[in-house]
Amino acid sequence: MDRKHFLSSSASLFAASVLPASAMKPADQPASVIPPYLKKGDLIGITSPAGYITHAEVLPAVRLMESWGYRIRLGKTIGRRDATFGGTDMERLSDMQQMLNDREIKAIMCARGGYGSVRIVDHLKWEQFRAHPKWMIGFSDITVLHSHIQRNLGIASIHSKMCNSFPDIWEKADSVQKETIGSIRKALSGEGMDYSVVPNAHNREGTATGILTGGNLKTLETLAGSDSDLRTENKILFVEDTGEYLYSIDRMFWNLQRTGKLRNLAGLIIGGFKIKQDDPGEEFGKDLQQIVMEKVKNYRYPVCFDFPVGHQRDNFALKCGIPHKLIVQTGACTLTDKI
Repeated sequence: MDRKHFLSSSASLFAASVLPASAMKPADQPASVIPPYLKKGDLIGITSPAGYITHAEVLPAVRLMESWGYRIRLGKTIGRRDATFGGTDMERLSDMQQMLNDREIKAIMCARGGYGSVRIVDHLKWEQFRAHPKWMIGFSDITVLHSHIQRNLGIASIHSKMCNSFPDIWEKADSVQKETIGSIRKALSGEGMDYSVVPNAHNREGTATGILTGGNLKTLETLAGSDSDLRTENKILFVEDTGEYLYSIDRMFWNLQRTGKLRNLAGLIIGGFKIKQDDPGEEFGKDLQQIVMEKVKNYRYPVCFDFPVGHQRDNFALKCGIPHKLIVQTGACTLTDKI
């Protein structure tokens, strides 16, 4: 994932009284708790745990979600800026903590990605969120929160586009924008998710059933060994990334392989990868499909390439932490939570 140069936003981070998540829940928990699906009149909070965003940039998302029948509350980090962040570490922590604790808020939409969630995740208190689960929404840097929640709390979340991807004028949006943004509404309302993907010649056929998990590959790599490290046994793993060289992608897949995350999967989904062109004379010599299949050649689970998730226009909502079925065949590939 591309990372903008950033400045330190706090000389001293947080008070010692704020306990890390490991002190709250050290054991791994399978994701099995589904937050209540939203109904008209429910409240969605919008906050920026990573990069900064302006009020004007979130307005299209606010207007559209209000048209769906939801109420919207903007957090104090919207419009705040500290270097590349949506406010200081303490401001972003406080805003997210307030939304985790507020029982009126039924879903938390992260306004954008970028970088920053890892700077606050260990200082969040999750007790109220665990007692009264709500949907966490976002992707990219928000992979930190998805992974941490699944590892420690076992609560489902939504991997999807965020406020900075909503079209300015809904009526002028193309079909892909409408379908992908509309998939967020479907996920929040509890509709079954059912995706069909054009088969890739490099796919490996098979059928898998398991809890869906994953996110941004670079972010998952950086979480290895931490309290937010993702457990993948018997799960369907999806990964995506952007702005990386092929050699870097190869290194990340070696990380998955060497840390055992590819060993006991139920299935593997490869989403969008925006790859940096190799420097002249420094060509890596393997493409994405070769990189992946080299790491999973000794396993027999299905592998699906070109799934519509990631840093791209066709980035559809996925319910992390919920059982799905993946079917990879020569003529069709499907992923569904209708099982």
